[in-house]
Amino acid sequence: MIDKQRELFRPFTAPEEFDRIKEYDTIVMMWQDVMAEFKDEFAISDNGNEYTYKTIDHDIALYREVLKRNGLGKGDRVGIYAKNSYDLVKMYLAVITYGCCAAILPAHLDDKTLYGVSQMFALKAICYAPDMEEKLGVIKAVNPSVLLLSSNEVGNEEISMDFSLTKKDPAVIMFTGGTTGRSKGALLSHGALMQGTTNGCYGIYNVFKQRYILILPLSHVFGLVRNLMTSLATGSYLYICRNNKDMFKDIALFRPTVIVLVPAIAEMALNLSKNFHKNMLGDSLKYIICGAAKVAPYLIEEYHKIGITLLPGYGLTESANLVSGNPNNLAKPDSVGILYPHQEYKVVNDELWLKGENMMEGYIGIPGANEEAYEDGWFKTGDLVRFDEDGYLYITGRCKEIIVLPTGENVSPAEVEARFNALAIVQDSQVYEDVDEKGQHFLALEVVPRMTEMAKLEVEDKMSYLKEELEKINQTLAPFERVSRIIIRDKDFERTPAMKIVRYHKC
Repeated sequence: MIDKQRELFRPFTAPEEFDRIKEYDTIVMMWQDVMAEFKDEFAISDNGNEYTYKTIDHDIALYREVLKRNGLGKGDRVGIYAKNSYDLVKMYLAVITYGCCAAILPAHLDDKTLYGVSQMFALKAICYAPDMEEKLGVIKAVNPSVLLLSSNEVGNEEISMDFSLTKKDPAVIMFTGGTTGRSKGALLSHGALMQGTTNGCYGIYNVFKQRYILILPLSHVFGLVRNLMTSLATGSYLYICRNNKDMFKDIALFRPTVIVLVPAIAEMALNLSKNFHKNMLGDSLKYIICGAAKVAPYLIEEYHKIGITLLPGYGLTESANLVSGNPNNLAKPDSVGILYPHQEYKVVNDELWLKGENMMEGYIGIPGANEEAYEDGWFKTGDLVRFDEDGYLYITGRCKEIIVLPTGENVSPAEVEARFNALAIVQDSQVYEDVDEKGQHFLALEVVPRMTEMAKLEVEDKMSYLKEELEKINQTLAPFERVSRIIIRDKDFERTPAMKIVRYHKC
């Protein structure tokens, strides 16, 4: 079973590179191999400075002495509070190779929330970048027992990694909404973190010594695992984009071969490329790794036309990001792919349940959260799924988003939206339950047109044409799934920091 799942990815990777992909129990084991093979290669470019793997190794060894000097020890929880930067990477790697557990704190957290998090996660210290210091005021005043260590502190000697670490030792705490929507921390062990990192190597033809650009926040598991960790594990070179407003300028400068994106940004880049008749993601780009939200088949097809392979996937914070990936994207553009190795699954009432090496140890800081998320040792993802005859996974909705109509019928908004989104002239849509002035419940649809495709239409009234096409789709749905109102939007939906559409709750 395990070997079979790994071998399913072999045809999509260069043979000599596939056999180089290794599995590790801990970050220490991985870093040893990285240093043996890539120490003189460039690893990070940030703010005009370039760092080799050897330089990083030296810097994190010195920062481990800062941790030791301040009395921190194995298993202590240490917050990492910084915007995407070399400082964040340095502090994070130092903390987890020293044997502490790093809690990566989103940079947008305010001072009161930071204090609450320090209590919820029982942080013994927070390592921070100097430009974030002013937000630490509440912690200084109310909880001075939390050590505050600047990224500017320098050790007096190099301290070695903790070679006693095992795959079960805690490595990192990542923020997540989980299956209930409440903010909490998912605790990932070294083994889970390394399994997620290795999974990121599968399904891409040339995975070693690539050029990545970091756009997603490292406080998001997709950015940390698939962008940073897989880049480091493969001896690749990572450019840190500090300001997303400069994204396209940085891409033109660095010329990445791989970009990790959420679908909304991939859509924006494609639209700009069409408007300016220039590939905004650069002529060197080979792959877009796309996830964290539904990937439209339209994106896969349109990027293929300009020579870029867009690879969709599926994962959760609780699964160290990566559950499945789709290397066969053109043949099965609606699928999030095949399961990565070292996982077990079952489907219960259409919901995907998981066990595996990549799964978290549990939630931190919210009483009762684990009892709600697990059943008989299985993690309940909250995602409604189906598998096809080839073992490819399809996401059909979320349990918590199911609309129960007064008739008792259950409607999955995501499944209905997928039908409308199949139109090239539809960029995004949202189906929701509404109620009229008489108290009657009905389904409504709001649509964001894809303006680049709308512009190609050779009809006089383009909006009327769009509504007619939507109504044609509507009539193919089961009667209880049909929408009674269609609204065409002139702006995008509200989105979360992860660029997912914020769902309406009108009833």
